[in-house]
Amino acid sequence: MTQEYMIYPEIDPIFFSVGPLSVHWYGMMYLFAFLFANWLANRRADQPGSGWTRDQVSDLLFWGFLGVFVGGRLGYVLFYSFSQFLANPIYLFKIWEGGMSFHGGLLGVIAAMWLYGRKHDRTFFNVSDFVAPLVPMGLAFGRLGNFINGELVGRITDVPWAMIFPHVGPEPRHVSPLYQMAMEGLLLFFILNWFIRKPRPTGAVSGLFLLGYGVFRFIAEYFRTPDENLAYLVDSFGISMGQLLSLPMVVLGAAMMIWSYKSAARSQKSA
Repeated sequence: MTQEYMIYPEIDPIFFSVGPLSVHWYGMMYLFAFLFANWLANRRADQPGSGWTRDQVSDLLFWGFLGVFVGGRLGYVLFYSFSQFLANPIYLFKIWEGGMSFHGGLLGVIAAMWLYGRKHDRTFFNVSDFVAPLVPMGLAFGRLGNFINGELVGRITDVPWAMIFPHVGPEPRHVSPLYQMAMEGLLLFFILNWFIRKPRPTGAVSGLFLLGYGVFRFIAEYFRTPDENLAYLVDSFGISMGQLLSLPMVVLGAAMMIWSYKSAARSQKSA
């Protein structure tokens, strides 16, 4: 008996149009991510002893999303599509077509948090520990946007839940954007927000985010189709660009958690 697979529904990437203006689903995902992060951050700021106000949250989110957009797009172009940029520099600004790098966005957010901390006389980890639990749901919305766009499709497979993406080919594939939505988004969100229910040493929350994302992204790469222009990495070294960029996150995240708990223990002994 021939296995029947789900067919990708070819979703219109345009959410709505008004005259010549078209709003894409991909852009709406960023709006939803911002609204959710704003709601959750304000909810946490309102808790007694949070050390944050709603005005500070608004300023922080502005800096953070600026870092996401600038870093995410620059990272995608530099890490994954540099040849396209060289052929057509305007490609850098075509965000509505998709193409945002998490690792580039992370670097952008790190720069934004550092600048915010300097402006408001806060330590980097004081800011990053507050921001880290807000990020995964934004990643979840972003991966949903990837699925709607029919991009970042998975490798060919015969698992029962595979899906055929007609615009890519007739073969059934892993629904890798939804895998990433589940792991890097929903699961990491619940892990981090469970973790912060108790006071944690400075830097531990940020370290857990880096460690968790790095591990989940490394796993997800086994199901994603490698970018064509970087397939040589997999062919030559058995590792994708996403995995190559995630390994330092795993190492750094684990090191940060060890450092934060050891620093807290030393502080308690000397108190």
